[in-house]
Amino acid sequence: MTSYEQERLSALKQLNLLDTPPSESFDRITRMASQLFDLPIAAVSLTDSDRQWFKSRVGVAHTEIPRFKACCGEVADTSGMIVINDLLASPHYSDSTLAHSGIRFYAGAPLVTRDGYTLGAMCVLGTEPRAITDSERSALRDLASMVMGQIEMQHAYGRVDPLTGLGNRSQFLEDLDDRGRDTPGRPVFAFFTDLVDMSQMISIQRVMGPAFLDKLVRSAASHLQRSLPDGVRLYSVSPCQFVHVIEATDENEAVRLAAAWRAVLASLAPDDSASMMMRPAIGVAPFRLGERLAEDALRIAHSACQDARHDETGVGLYSSEIDALHQRRFLLLADFRTALTQAGQLRLDYQPRVDMKTGSCVGAEALIRWEHPLLGNISPVEFIPLVEQTRLARPLTSWVIATAVSQAAHWQAMGLTLCISINVTALNLEETDFADTLIAALAECNLPASAIELELTESALISNSPAASSQLAALQAAGISIAIDDFGTGYSSLSYLQKISAQVVKIDRSFITSLGQRRRSQTLVKSMVNMAHDLGYSVVAEGIEETEVYDLLKTLGCDEAQGYLLSKPLRVDDFERWLAEH
Repeated sequence: MTSYEQERLSALKQLNLLDTPPSESFDRITRMASQLFDLPIAAVSLTDSDRQWFKSRVGVAHTEIPRFKACCGEVADTSGMIVINDLLASPHYSDSTLAHSGIRFYAGAPLVTRDGYTLGAMCVLGTEPRAITDSERSALRDLASMVMGQIEMQHAYGRVDPLTGLGNRSQFLEDLDDRGRDTPGRPVFAFFTDLVDMSQMISIQRVMGPAFLDKLVRSAASHLQRSLPDGVRLYSVSPCQFVHVIEATDENEAVRLAAAWRAVLASLAPDDSASMMMRPAIGVAPFRLGERLAEDALRIAHSACQDARHDETGVGLYSSEIDALHQRRFLLLADFRTALTQAGQLRLDYQPRVDMKTGSCVGAEALIRWEHPLLGNISPVEFIPLVEQTRLARPLTSWVIATAVSQAAHWQAMGLTLCISINVTALNLEETDFADTLIAALAECNLPASAIELELTESALISNSPAASSQLAALQAAGISIAIDDFGTGYSSLSYLQKISAQVVKIDRSFITSLGQRRRSQTLVKSMVNMAHDLGYSVVAEGIEETEVYDLLKTLGCDEAQGYLLSKPLRVDDFERWLAEH
């Protein structure tokens, strides 16, 4: 079964039409069809998975026939009108159930939902062969549209929100499409109103119960509708969310109107218990009727509303630049899944770490790079924060570990003893098998624990999660080194250093930049180095770009150095050449 057929059957089931009693509103249309075509049989036929079921019928006693070789089934499959002048003359239908029952002529027009699913057919049938005129074809299509109008009005594709009595999202989209056909090109503004943010909605339901939230929605809908100009229709498009469309002279007026409506919602009567939980935000989106899809108009208005809530301004005007940024983020996330499985897009570059006493390279930090096939190089500063908030975070870390361990094994085979540092997050420590996976990967490549070092930020290491503590303990027991990354930027209190077991401290680049000209930074770095050494840590300074800073850090007793002065992050081949030269 195709995905379309599954979705089509799902749409049909949601309508709750199959096996329901006759309805006069449908029977009226089938009688009209029979009279209009002067044929004995007419039916509203719905195509189920294995049968044709008649919601309404004239001139036939049974309520269903098998779908196999049923003409209405072909209508559902093709979504087009089917006319068969003589079933007995048809190679396909001459032995069908209809032909065996004495039917010779068939004509059926598709019953199509707004979402493009064909439910069945409005059909007329006769016991004698005949042809059909163009005007009759047009009439049959009109009858099919009338049937769909009844279905959409009476059933699951209804247009009224039961809580507020307002038109719902489907009604809004249909009305906006109609306005686009009636007055194409007219400039208007869509106003998207969100009563409470999502986290607050969940809290309200949990603490106060659904009835309280229902009261809030009804109260807000009533106040907002009364504040709108006459003739402007308000729609309820989602729980706690409304939309309406009006004309305004310019964007300034539209924003002023939105601010006024927000004030109406924010100042509900003090005795209204729902008002104290109200934190409305309104998004304003300009567009021209008929020049933007109704779905997209709703989307950009919602986007402006989300920007208003995020910025805590209360009212937001749609920005194509911000929208493009969100679209890019969505695109990157969608494409990153492919990047993880398609060779050639992701790679690890390596930045050397040098022992400041001997000048020799003792390790390298693995830094992920993404070469997008269309967008080119994507900075990890852009895509890593996005990925870390999704389910892709775990497969990303798995890819980094596998790649780094494989590279460490390759260098070991070349006789190079290097420690590769990998950046991981607090989320990785929440994975119950994280330590076991890393330890198993090292064992499979016959690598010592010293081949890999894990870099975690202070916030990740201070986590009180039992799962994170368990993973850290397992890593430490296996002899895998832990480095505190971006040291000095996370917490004002250093008491956490007593609680965690790490081997390396990496002083953040913000302390290292222009260290030679900043006396206060020199004092801070000196204190960090001394304190870290007293606590048993090895100290790495990252972000070194000047010889003067390198020499100063060496004087202060820093153990290792990393930064552009020594080398930028390098591809594997370039890194190996750098090693040979140094």
